[in-house]
Amino acid sequence: MNIGGGDEYDGRTRTSDYAPGASEGSRTTTRTRLPGNEAGGSGGRPPTRPGRSLITVVAVVVLLIAAIAFANRGGGGGEGGGAASDDSRGGDSRAQPTAPTGEKPVKNSSDTTIPSGFAHTEQGAQSAAANYVVALGGEGMYTAAGREKIIDSVYAPSVADKRQADLGEAYGNPKFLEKVGLGKDGKAPKGSTFVARATPVGVKVVDYADDKAKVAVWYSTLFGLAGEGSKHPVAESWYTNTFDLAWNDGDWKVKDVKQKDGPTPIGKDQAASPAEEMADAVDGFGGFTYAR
Repeated sequence: MNIGGGDEYDGRTRTSDYAPGASEGSRTTTRTRLPGNEAGGSGGRPPTRPGRSLITVVAVVVLLIAAIAFANRGGGGGEGGGAASDDSRGGDSRAQPTAPTGEKPVKNSSDTTIPSGFAHTEQGAQSAAANYVVALGGEGMYTAAGREKIIDSVYAPSVADKRQADLGEAYGNPKFLEKVGLGKDGKAPKGSTFVARATPVGVKVVDYADDKAKVAVWYSTLFGLAGEGSKHPVAESWYTNTFDLAWNDGDWKVKDVKQKDGPTPIGKDQAASPAEEMADAVDGFGGFTYAR
């Protein structure tokens, strides 16, 4: 090591005729000969440390190998696109993302907007449950004619008659209709727009067999009356419905459904829209069907 500013590449030195503090005749100093700094030099030895460009290339290769290993860790199993099997919550407990199946889209019948003809698969059951949430959470449930069509389309024939009676008693109750601001016919008062809309956020299969399925749907709802001076302004709520579905005559139908509140997110600090703007949005933005 050459203390005092020497270079690590070459330890060869030679004397000079000047050294501070020495006599005129004895002044000497040590000078380092750097690579190629004098004519006739050999150019010096190559650096003993790797260059920065080489270190960068090696680092990129290492990161690429690590990324490939991480991506392949899950094994690529599953219909939804290959969820990792070592998930800390228990492998199959992780929800699968919505993915196209290649199945022919379901068709709507001529007298209703409720899709039918769902595939005899897990994704078909999920699609049926999501669409049934939309139907059962819509404005049609609040009129006798609309409710009858929805129940006949959604429920299995073995339970449809009973559900007609039960739901008719609940939704057609004059006290209930008055409580939510509707008339006895289930219609909004003049100058108001009735809003009842369900929007699925996620779906999961709880249990599945060839002829039955249990499917949970997490969704949000908009419900209320949009209009000047409304005592029932449109509000948002969150629920999870769990459907017991049966494969019946070439389609998934509801045998039973249970509802619970939430999961409910924290509301964002946004100003509520004026009644006119809300009514225009409901009239101008159509609802969705949710075939997967």
